[in-house]
Amino acid sequence: MCKHKNVQLIFIFIVAVLVGFSTAPSMALCADEQFTMISTERLKTMVDGKKNMLLIDARSKDEYQEAHIDGAISMPEKTFDENISVLPQDRKSLLVLYCNGVKCGKSKKAAIKAAAKGYTNILVYGDGFPVWEEKGYRIVPGPDYAKKVETAKIKPAELKRLLDAKTDDFVLVDVRDEAEYKEGHIPCAINIPSDVFASRSGVLPKEKKIIVYCNSGGRSYTAYRKLMKLAYPTIAQTLYVEWKEAGMVIETTK
Repeated sequence: MCKHKNVQLIFIFIVAVLVGFSTAPSMALCADEQFTMISTERLKTMVDGKKNMLLIDARSKDEYQEAHIDGAISMPEKTFDENISVLPQDRKSLLVLYCNGVKCGKSKKAAIKAAAKGYTNILVYGDGFPVWEEKGYRIVPGPDYAKKVETAKIKPAELKRLLDAKTDDFVLVDVRDEAEYKEGHIPCAINIPSDVFASRSGVLPKEKKIIVYCNSGGRSYTAYRKLMKLAYPTIAQTLYVEWKEAGMVIETTK
């Protein structure tokens, strides 16, 4: 078995755990048990119901300006203490903080800073902006939101060398639909469809290079941009059609 497919097994385990707790409330404690985490659906209900709260984007100013959840204010974690006067004077006011998803620690760090200032009603939206955006919920896009990104591309010969080397410093991800993946995929690739990529990205280690691919580039470009928003430092894109045209090995899944 490819080393990289261990990630797929981990993902399957996570899904099983989530299914097992599917009837649990849409809130849970953070790992440090200091703050309550809320799900995307819970936040959507709160937003739609015009819940009396202050929604705080703890990402950088640049990230906020590119796009943010409708109604959120910008309070970057790094300068949170400097802007504390923006928060309500009532320390019991509800604060909801978010950043770039499950592997982003900015919202929790900002929550700690808010608690240190005496705020007692704090929630953390763990899925963050990428999942909110992926689900098509209301965002406020900036002027550069749709700006084309030049992806780092890997040709079939280079990818084959990486696979043959059997190193464990990258993860290859097929972002096509599950049926397409089963019909044929590049060896060692795991499958995370592009339309749920952000919500399932927690299985991808940030310390490794993430290589995404689809048939001709559209869906993998979308996944690539999601990885950028999730703050993955090393990303690349390759194409399944080029792999096939080069006569490389194809695996199938029954």
